[in-house]
Amino acid sequence: MQYLPSFIDYLRFEKRYSAHTIVAYEGDLKQFSGFLLESGVEDELLVTPKVIRNWVVWMHYQNLKPRSIHRKVASVKSYYKHLLREGVIEANPSSTLLLPKIPKNLPGFIKEKEMDFLLDQVPFEDSYEGIRDRTIIDLFYATGIRLSELVDLKDRNFDLKGGMIKVLGKRNKERLVPMNQSTVKGVLQYIRVRNEAFGEDRGRAFFLTASGKNVYNKLVYRVVNKNLRLVSTLAQKSPHILRHTFATILLNRGADLNVIKELLGHANLNATQIYTHNTFEKLSTIYKQAHPRA
Repeated sequence: MQYLPSFIDYLRFEKRYSAHTIVAYEGDLKQFSGFLLESGVEDELLVTPKVIRNWVVWMHYQNLKPRSIHRKVASVKSYYKHLLREGVIEANPSSTLLLPKIPKNLPGFIKEKEMDFLLDQVPFEDSYEGIRDRTIIDLFYATGIRLSELVDLKDRNFDLKGGMIKVLGKRNKERLVPMNQSTVKGVLQYIRVRNEAFGEDRGRAFFLTASGKNVYNKLVYRVVNKNLRLVSTLAQKSPHILRHTFATILLNRGADLNVIKELLGHANLNATQIYTHNTFEKLSTIYKQAHPRA
Protein backbone atom coordinates (compact mmCIF):
# COMPACT_ATOMS: atom_id res chain seq x y z
CA MET A 1 0.00 0.00 0.00
CA GLN A 2 1.84 3.05 -1.29
CA TYR A 3 0.11 5.58 0.99
CA LEU A 4 0.45 3.54 4.19
CA PRO A 5 3.59 5.37 5.45
CA SER A 6 1.90 8.79 5.18
CA PHE A 7 -1.18 7.42 6.97
CA ILE A 8 0.98 6.06 9.80
CA ASP A 9 2.64 9.47 10.11
CA TYR A 10 -0.83 11.02 10.31
CA LEU A 11 -1.80 8.67 13.16
CA ARG A 12 1.47 9.24 15.00
CA PHE A 13 1.91 13.01 14.68
CA GLU A 14 -1.58 14.43 14.12
CA LYS A 15 -3.85 11.99 15.94
CA ARG A 16 -1.10 11.25 18.51
CA TYR A 17 -2.15 7.63 18.83
CA SER A 18 -0.15 5.31 21.06
CA ALA A 19 2.50 3.02 19.60
CA HIS A 20 0.29 0.01 20.41
CA THR A 21 -2.67 1.48 18.49
CA ILE A 22 -0.51 2.36 15.50
CA VAL A 23 0.87 -1.19 15.34
CA ALA A 24 -2.72 -2.50 15.32
CA TYR A 25 -3.73 -0.17 12.46
CA GLU A 26 -0.64 -1.10 10.46
CA GLY A 27 -1.23 -4.81 10.98
CA ASP A 28 -4.88 -4.58 9.90
CA LEU A 29 -4.00 -2.65 6.75
CA LYS A 30 -1.21 -5.03 5.79
CA GLN A 31 -3.64 -7.94 6.15
CA PHE A 32 -6.11 -6.08 3.93
CA SER A 33 -3.32 -5.45 1.41
CA GLY A 34 -2.56 -9.17 1.36
CA PHE A 35 -6.21 -9.93 0.61
CA LEU A 36 -6.18 -7.41 -2.24
CA LEU A 37 -3.14 -9.03 -3.85
CA GLU A 38 -4.72 -12.49 -3.56
CA SER A 39 -7.86 -11.05 -5.19
CA GLY A 40 -5.90 -9.58 -8.08
CA VAL A 41 -6.22 -5.95 -6.94
CA GLU A 42 -2.70 -4.50 -7.02
CA ASP A 43 -3.58 -0.85 -6.31
CA GLU A 44 -5.50 0.24 -3.22
CA LEU A 45 -6.89 3.17 -5.22
CA LEU A 46 -8.81 0.70 -7.41
CA VAL A 47 -10.67 -0.86 -4.48
CA THR A 48 -14.47 -0.88 -4.80
CA PRO A 49 -17.20 -1.37 -2.17
CA LYS A 50 -17.69 -4.91 -3.53
CA VAL A 51 -14.03 -5.78 -2.87
CA ILE A 52 -14.32 -4.64 0.75
CA ARG A 53 -17.57 -6.59 1.20
CA ASN A 54 -15.82 -9.69 -0.15
CA TRP A 55 -13.03 -9.12 2.35
CA VAL A 56 -15.54 -8.99 5.22
CA VAL A 57 -17.14 -12.23 4.01
CA TRP A 58 -13.70 -13.81 3.77
CA MET A 59 -12.95 -12.81 7.39
CA HIS A 60 -16.21 -14.43 8.49
CA TYR A 61 -15.15 -17.66 6.77
CA GLN A 62 -11.84 -17.42 8.64
CA ASN A 63 -13.90 -17.54 11.87
CA LEU A 64 -12.73 -14.14 13.06
CA LYS A 65 -14.76 -12.78 15.93
CA PRO A 66 -17.17 -9.91 15.13
CA ARG A 67 -15.18 -7.53 17.33
CA SER A 68 -11.98 -8.30 15.40
CA ILE A 69 -13.74 -7.80 12.08
CA HIS A 70 -15.13 -4.46 13.24
CA ARG A 71 -11.69 -3.29 14.29
CA LYS A 72 -10.07 -4.28 10.99
CA VAL A 73 -12.84 -2.62 8.96
CA ALA A 74 -12.51 0.50 11.11
CA SER A 75 -8.81 0.61 10.22
CA VAL A 76 -9.61 0.41 6.50
CA LYS A 77 -12.34 3.04 6.83
CA SER A 78 -9.90 5.40 8.56
CA TYR A 79 -7.32 4.78 5.84
CA TYR A 80 -9.70 5.68 3.02
CA LYS A 81 -11.07 8.68 4.91
CA HIS A 82 -7.48 9.90 5.11
CA LEU A 83 -6.97 9.39 1.37
CA LEU A 84 -10.21 11.24 0.65
CA ARG A 85 -9.21 14.11 2.93
CA GLU A 86 -5.81 14.34 1.22
CA GLY A 87 -7.44 14.43 -2.24
CA VAL A 88 -5.89 11.12 -3.33
CA ILE A 89 -9.32 9.61 -4.07
CA GLU A 90 -12.67 11.18 -4.98
CA ALA A 91 -14.91 8.65 -3.22
CA ASN A 92 -14.50 6.44 -0.15
CA PRO A 93 -15.19 2.80 -1.14
CA SER A 94 -15.82 1.84 2.51
CA SER A 95 -18.34 4.58 3.36
CA THR A 96 -21.47 2.52 2.65
CA LEU A 97 -20.29 -0.67 4.32
CA LEU A 98 -22.71 -1.99 6.95
CA LEU A 99 -21.67 -4.46 9.61
CA PRO A 100 -23.67 -6.65 12.00
CA LYS A 101 -23.93 -5.42 15.57
CA ILE A 102 -21.38 -6.63 18.07
CA PRO A 103 -23.02 -8.39 21.01
CA LYS A 104 -22.37 -6.35 24.14
CA ASN A 105 -20.56 -8.20 26.88
CA LEU A 106 -21.03 -6.65 30.27
CA PRO A 107 -17.69 -6.07 31.98
CA GLY A 108 -16.91 -8.46 34.78
CA PHE A 109 -15.81 -7.11 38.13
CA ILE A 110 -14.53 -8.34 41.48
CA LYS A 111 -16.88 -7.99 44.45
CA GLU A 112 -16.00 -5.52 47.18
CA LYS A 113 -15.74 -8.21 49.84
CA GLU A 114 -13.38 -10.20 47.61
CA MET A 115 -11.10 -7.19 47.11
CA ASP A 116 -11.22 -6.40 50.83
CA PHE A 117 -10.22 -9.96 51.63
CA LEU A 118 -7.36 -9.88 49.10
CA LEU A 119 -5.92 -6.59 50.33
CA ASP A 120 -6.61 -7.00 54.05
CA GLN A 121 -6.47 -10.73 54.78
CA VAL A 122 -4.29 -12.45 52.18
CA PRO A 123 -0.69 -12.56 53.48
CA PHE A 124 1.57 -11.15 50.77
CA GLU A 125 5.23 -12.10 51.22
CA ASP A 126 7.27 -9.70 53.34
CA SER A 127 9.79 -9.23 50.54
CA TYR A 128 10.39 -6.69 47.80
CA GLU A 129 8.30 -8.65 45.30
CA GLY A 130 5.49 -9.28 47.79
CA ILE A 131 5.24 -5.59 48.74
CA ARG A 132 5.49 -4.57 45.08
CA ASP A 133 2.75 -6.98 44.00
CA ARG A 134 0.35 -5.81 46.69
CA THR A 135 1.02 -2.17 45.76
CA ILE A 136 0.34 -2.91 42.08
CA ILE A 137 -3.03 -4.50 42.84
CA ASP A 138 -3.97 -1.80 45.35
CA LEU A 139 -3.09 0.95 42.87
CA PHE A 140 -5.15 -0.63 40.07
CA TYR A 141 -8.14 -1.00 42.40
CA ALA A 142 -7.80 2.47 43.96
CA THR A 143 -7.32 4.47 40.75
CA GLY A 144 -8.72 2.45 37.82
CA ILE A 145 -5.66 3.17 35.68
CA ARG A 146 -4.80 1.10 32.62
CA LEU A 147 -2.05 -1.52 32.48
CA SER A 148 0.04 0.61 30.09
CA GLU A 149 -0.41 3.63 32.37
CA LEU A 150 0.84 1.74 35.41
CA VAL A 151 3.88 0.36 33.57
CA ASP A 152 4.82 3.88 32.42
CA LEU A 153 4.63 5.42 35.91
CA LYS A 154 7.65 7.31 37.29
CA ASP A 155 8.21 8.68 40.80
CA ARG A 156 7.40 12.17 39.53
CA ASN A 157 3.84 11.04 38.71
CA PHE A 158 3.03 10.85 42.43
CA ASP A 159 1.98 13.70 44.70
CA LEU A 160 1.87 11.73 47.92
CA LYS A 161 1.21 14.74 50.17
CA GLY A 162 -1.78 15.70 48.07
CA GLY A 163 -2.85 12.09 47.58
CA MET A 164 -2.86 12.39 43.78
CA ILE A 165 -1.35 10.56 40.85
CA LYS A 166 -0.77 12.11 37.41
CA VAL A 167 -1.44 9.64 34.60
CA LEU A 168 -0.50 9.92 30.93
CA GLY A 169 -3.36 8.22 29.11
CA LYS A 170 -4.39 7.58 25.53
CA ARG A 171 -3.45 10.21 22.95
CA ASN A 172 -0.98 11.61 25.50
CA LYS A 173 -3.76 13.16 27.58
CA GLU A 174 -2.84 13.77 31.21
CA ARG A 175 -5.30 13.38 34.06
CA LEU A 176 -5.14 13.54 37.84
CA VAL A 177 -6.59 10.68 39.88
CA PRO A 178 -6.92 10.80 43.68
CA MET A 179 -5.61 8.04 45.95
CA ASN A 180 -7.01 7.08 49.34
CA GLN A 181 -4.78 7.28 52.39
CA SER A 182 -4.44 3.51 52.64
CA THR A 183 -3.05 3.38 49.10
CA VAL A 184 -0.71 6.31 49.77
CA LYS A 185 0.62 4.45 52.82
CA GLY A 186 1.21 1.35 50.71
CA VAL A 187 2.99 3.37 48.01
CA LEU A 188 5.28 4.96 50.61
CA GLN A 189 6.16 1.53 52.00
CA TYR A 190 6.92 0.25 48.50
CA ILE A 191 9.17 3.25 47.71
CA ARG A 192 11.14 2.69 50.94
CA VAL A 193 11.66 -1.02 50.24
CA ARG A 194 12.48 -0.42 46.56
CA ASN A 195 15.05 2.27 47.35
CA GLU A 196 16.66 0.06 49.99
CA ALA A 197 17.00 -2.69 47.39
CA PHE A 198 17.97 -0.68 44.31
CA GLY A 199 18.85 2.85 45.43
CA GLU A 200 17.17 6.09 44.33
CA ASP A 201 16.80 6.92 40.64
CA ARG A 202 13.95 9.23 39.66
CA GLY A 203 14.51 8.61 35.97
CA ARG A 204 13.61 4.94 36.01
CA ALA A 205 10.18 3.30 36.11
CA PHE A 206 8.28 3.41 39.40
CA PHE A 207 7.76 -0.37 39.53
CA LEU A 208 10.81 -2.60 39.08
CA THR A 209 11.43 -6.31 38.58
CA ALA A 210 13.25 -8.39 41.17
CA SER A 211 16.48 -7.63 39.30
CA GLY A 212 15.92 -3.87 39.32
CA LYS A 213 14.77 -3.48 35.71
CA ASN A 214 11.58 -1.74 34.57
CA VAL A 215 8.45 -3.86 34.88
CA TYR A 216 6.66 -4.87 31.69
CA ASN A 217 3.08 -5.71 30.71
CA LYS A 218 3.31 -9.51 30.94
CA LEU A 219 4.88 -9.42 34.39
CA VAL A 220 2.18 -7.11 35.76
CA TYR A 221 -0.54 -9.24 34.15
CA ARG A 222 0.87 -12.36 35.82
CA VAL A 223 1.00 -10.60 39.20
CA VAL A 224 -2.67 -9.60 38.97
CA ASN A 225 -3.86 -12.92 37.55
CA LYS A 226 -2.04 -14.94 40.22
CA ASN A 227 -3.53 -12.96 43.11
CA LEU A 228 -7.08 -12.60 41.75
CA ARG A 229 -7.19 -16.39 41.51
CA LEU A 230 -7.10 -16.45 45.30
CA VAL A 231 -10.44 -14.61 45.65
CA SER A 232 -12.41 -14.75 42.39
CA THR A 233 -13.90 -17.36 40.08
CA LEU A 234 -14.19 -14.95 37.13
CA ALA A 235 -12.83 -16.41 33.90
CA GLN A 236 -10.89 -13.23 33.21
CA LYS A 237 -8.49 -12.13 35.93
CA SER A 238 -6.58 -9.20 34.50
CA PRO A 239 -5.62 -5.60 35.26
CA HIS A 240 -8.55 -4.52 33.09
CA ILE A 241 -10.94 -6.38 35.40
CA LEU A 242 -9.65 -4.23 38.26
CA ARG A 243 -10.37 -1.15 36.13
CA HIS A 244 -13.93 -2.42 35.61
CA THR A 245 -14.17 -3.10 39.33
CA PHE A 246 -13.07 0.44 40.18
CA ALA A 247 -15.72 1.96 37.89
CA THR A 248 -18.54 -0.38 38.89
CA ILE A 249 -18.05 0.08 42.62
CA LEU A 250 -17.91 3.88 42.29
CA LEU A 251 -21.12 3.87 40.29
CA ASN A 252 -22.87 1.50 42.69
CA ARG A 253 -21.92 3.82 45.55
CA GLY A 254 -23.50 6.82 43.83
CA ALA A 255 -20.63 8.47 41.97
CA ASP A 256 -21.63 10.67 39.03
CA LEU A 257 -21.05 9.07 35.62
CA ASN A 258 -19.21 12.16 34.35
CA VAL A 259 -16.81 11.98 37.30
CA ILE A 260 -16.10 8.30 36.55
CA LYS A 261 -15.52 9.23 32.90
CA GLU A 262 -12.85 11.74 33.92
CA LEU A 263 -11.20 9.35 36.37
CA LEU A 264 -10.99 6.62 33.74
CA GLY A 265 -9.74 9.00 31.06
CA HIS A 266 -12.52 8.16 28.61
CA ALA A 267 -12.91 10.52 25.64
CA ASN A 268 -16.73 10.44 25.86
CA LEU A 269 -19.55 8.99 27.93
CA ASN A 270 -20.29 6.14 25.51
CA ALA A 271 -17.35 4.15 26.83
CA THR A 272 -18.35 4.81 30.44
CA GLN A 273 -22.06 4.03 30.13
CA ILE A 274 -21.50 0.28 29.85
CA TYR A 275 -20.99 0.25 33.62
CA THR A 276 -24.58 1.41 34.14
CA HIS A 277 -25.75 -2.05 33.03
CA ASN A 278 -24.22 -3.58 36.14
CA THR A 279 -25.89 -0.93 38.29
CA PHE A 280 -29.26 -1.52 36.64
CA GLU A 281 -28.92 -5.24 37.35
CA LYS A 282 -28.23 -4.47 41.01
CA LEU A 283 -31.20 -2.08 41.20
CA SER A 284 -33.42 -4.70 39.59
CA THR A 285 -32.33 -7.31 42.14
CA ILE A 286 -32.98 -4.94 45.06
CA TYR A 287 -36.40 -4.03 43.61
CA LYS A 288 -37.43 -7.69 43.30
CA GLN A 289 -36.34 -8.36 46.87
CA ALA A 290 -37.96 -5.29 48.38
CA HIS A 291 -41.19 -4.60 46.50
CA PRO A 292 -44.20 -6.62 47.69
CA ARG A 293 -45.63 -6.95 44.16
CA ALA A 294 -42.34 -7.73 42.41
